Amino acid sequence: MKKLCYHIPGMDCPSEERIIRMKLEDVDGLEGLEFDLEGRKLDVFHRGEAGEITPLIESLNMGGKLVTEEDHDTATLQLPDHARERKMLWAVLIINAVFFVGEMVAGWISGSMGLVADSLDMLADALVYGLSLWAVGTLVVRKKRVAAISGYLQLALAMMGLMEIIRRFIGADIFPDFRTMIVVSVFALAANTTSLYLLQKSRSKGQHVKASMICTSNDVIINAGIIVSGGLVYWTGSAIPDLVTGTIVFALVVWGAVRILKLSR
Repeated sequence: MKKLCYHIPGMDCPSEERIIRMKLEDVDGLEGLEFDLEGRKLDVFHRGEAGEITPLIESLNMGGKLVTEEDHDTATLQLPDHARERKMLWAVLIINAVFFVGEMVAGWISGSMGLVADSLDMLADALVYGLSLWAVGTLVVRKKRVAAISGYLQLALAMMGLMEIIRRFIGADIFPDFRTMIVVSVFALAANTTSLYLLQKSRSKGQHVKASMICTSNDVIINAGIIVSGGLVYWTGSAIPDLVTGTIVFALVVWGAVRILKLSR
């Protein structure tokens, strides 16, 4: 068996890990994967040659490069606890799905594009975890089809949101409810903190805890940004802070959709 060591600069959080797992799981002779998210490293244990794995890693456009290739003893390979990981994925999936619906409803009722955009960010995370769960034991063609549908759905919703922001910038007189923005974002912040805790708990190595914090900090920053923009809406009497926040978050959602669509190729 070969141990292929890759350096992947664009891999620093669980969502990239899920994408890589889905990309490689159908490779013949694959025995195991070990991720070091903090170090941006991936060890692939494979009964074959690097030429089968490397093009798949490179196709994800995360900057992955093969560093070393060496023989490895099968007896020393420790396989992950899939049952435990599945439970964690379900928990995080449910949290993200519930807050996707809650923030979407609250966003439209309150007139806040920041909340609507953040709800789609929650949807993006839910899609990644949902695809990871659903992919186990399914046909390759079916998995790619579902990844494509999910990615296009997320992309379409994000583009609709950006069009609404443009409409409001041009002249639609809609003033968001800053109270709802702040309260809902505080709850979303608590949800992201809970998700972080579950992700940390599922890891056995300290570097993964730090890596999860790096990734989840993006969601925390978004939540904090909406809270701040809610305060600015109140202070300035203008909807502009909410629209700016929504634009930034929608752009992040579009990038997430593009990454999911890569799985369908």
